[in-house]
Amino acid sequence: MSIDLPSRSRIVHDALRAAGVDGEIVVLPDAASTAALAAAALGVEVGAIANSLVFWSDDEPLLVMTSGAHRVDTEALAARLGRRQIRRASVDQVRAATGQAIGGVAPTGHPAPLTTVVDEDLAGHDTIWAAAGTPHTVFPLTFDELVRLTGGTVAAVV
Repeated sequence: MSIDLPSRSRIVHDALRAAGVDGEIVVLPDAASTAALAAAALGVEVGAIANSLVFWSDDEPLLVMTSGAHRVDTEALAARLGRRQIRRASVDQVRAATGQAIGGVAPTGHPAPLTTVVDEDLAGHDTIWAAAGTPHTVFPLTFDELVRLTGGTVAAVV
């Protein structure tokens, strides 16, 4: 139940329900601030973890939901998206854009919608897992739900 969740995860929970996503937020006993840690805690392939990475591009935040099995090729992605440059956002930029800390950034529950790219390789998993606002919380959803939830553009990120 959302009342037992950390405040940031309650915001995510409410955003999920408003978007019609039914996956329940799971509170992990240990922080899972990396895809490898989250996959190990959940007993799933690292590729089924939807890493929420915040970049700065053309003077705005850009959320990239990438498979935990990938590193984003920022130069190739910038070219695909027609952007001048994509670079990793600072800790302060991530917090300002999402209201959440690095290692727990969810694909939703932000102060304002973010331009989002969803890694096309996440479509290869029946269930994917994303952070739910803190490094201790995650939730399951489908690829189609992730794309709908974020309004994201599906693209190759490597």
